[in-house]
Amino acid sequence: MKKEFYLMMIGILGVMSFANAQAQNPECMTNLSIYAEHAKVKNYDAAYTPWKMVYDNCPSINKANFTLGERILKDKIKKSSGAEKDGYIKDLLSLYDTSLSTFPAQFSESDVAIDKALLLYDNKMSSDAELYKMLDDAFKSDRKNFKNPKALYLYFSSLVDLYNEGSKDLQSVFDTYDDVTEKIEEENAKLTDVISQLLPKEEAGTLTSKEKRRLKVATTNSESYGKVAGSVDSKLGALADCENLIPLYEKSFEAKKNDVDWVKRAVGRMFSKECTDDPMFQKLFEAQLALDPSADAYVYGGTLKKKAGDTKGAIADFDKALQLETDSKKKSNIAYKIATSYRKTSKSTARKYAQKAIDANSANGKAYLLIATLYASSANQCGETPFEKRAIYWKAADMARKGGRVDPSLSSRASQAAASYSAKAPTKTDIFNSGMAGKSVSFSCWVGGSVTVPNL
Repeated sequence: MKKEFYLMMIGILGVMSFANAQAQNPECMTNLSIYAEHAKVKNYDAAYTPWKMVYDNCPSINKANFTLGERILKDKIKKSSGAEKDGYIKDLLSLYDTSLSTFPAQFSESDVAIDKALLLYDNKMSSDAELYKMLDDAFKSDRKNFKNPKALYLYFSSLVDLYNEGSKDLQSVFDTYDDVTEKIEEENAKLTDVISQLLPKEEAGTLTSKEKRRLKVATTNSESYGKVAGSVDSKLGALADCENLIPLYEKSFEAKKNDVDWVKRAVGRMFSKECTDDPMFQKLFEAQLALDPSADAYVYGGTLKKKAGDTKGAIADFDKALQLETDSKKKSNIAYKIATSYRKTSKSTARKYAQKAIDANSANGKAYLLIATLYASSANQCGETPFEKRAIYWKAADMARKGGRVDPSLSSRASQAAASYSAKAPTKTDIFNSGMAGKSVSFSCWVGGSVTVPNL
């Protein structure tokens, strides 16, 4: 034991001596300062030679050897071609590997794997199989740090392409889809938490400059996750239709019926795709109820009762689901699921549960968008005159904009919806002719409340 301790101390002292020697190398220190100044103004050509000297001789002297070195080499790759370009790509791949071994606390395995995969993909130097293998290994070994939106999409996209080639099965596509969408939702939830904290201060005009930057970064990143989520859904496309889901689950049920994660995902997917009329949904639901009688199970049970005409029983199950769930975000998601199940049969009930979703999580933008849809679809029921009926679209547009504000990942959908509703609302000419500018229009239908007509 004592011998092992001495050997360990010798090793530590050796590393410290090496690092100190690098730090005391005056040529390295001088060139570090030179290339850092050039890189600061994006003069990467001038930065390359002094950076290369420091990187080759004193790699651990400063993390900038890797952060700025990446920019310098990417600039070289961009400006070169042929064998020269391939050489710089090889150098950058090596730099990524070296960053992990030199500064393991600052560079994660996932980040390095993602950087390498994206570099090869962007330069058309990897097959779908190679790209998927790299990203799959990174996701499974370091899921926590796998946050890059583009990498999340490529991870799933390359798998779908492999499935279409016949080298991967449909179940693996669904499993990875669930993993990727859950990760996107996790990361976006962190961002919307920040946004929810800062929006009231922004509305009050009390944001500090630091908070303004935080809000801007959170909003931008949330928008990026929203775009990726949309691309992932588009890539999945018709593969998740009922005609594919039902036979897959029928085939796998006996082997997987005791796998709670598989059962819950299967039930959730069939619910979201409205495959609830098929007997397979009932079978899966009962399996989930036996394995995990959680809040979600009552949602699905309530859905089945509602379809069977047992409205009272359905409401009881839905309310039981909300009572059982203690996590506010999960409670919000459950309330939203319930709201969607009523959107075609009872708009007022749908809004009731959508509002419960918002009350549980003010960042649930989907609930705002659902309410906006409900309002817009009620135009002919709300008002006596054409002007009054069309006024509901202002209320719908406002709700849609709120959805995009609290959850920027939905900003594209929200903006399109708000623009569509606004286009259907009374025009300036209509407002002028009606003499209603600045006045209030009340809604006596289920919507209730009122809206203020814009001033001309």
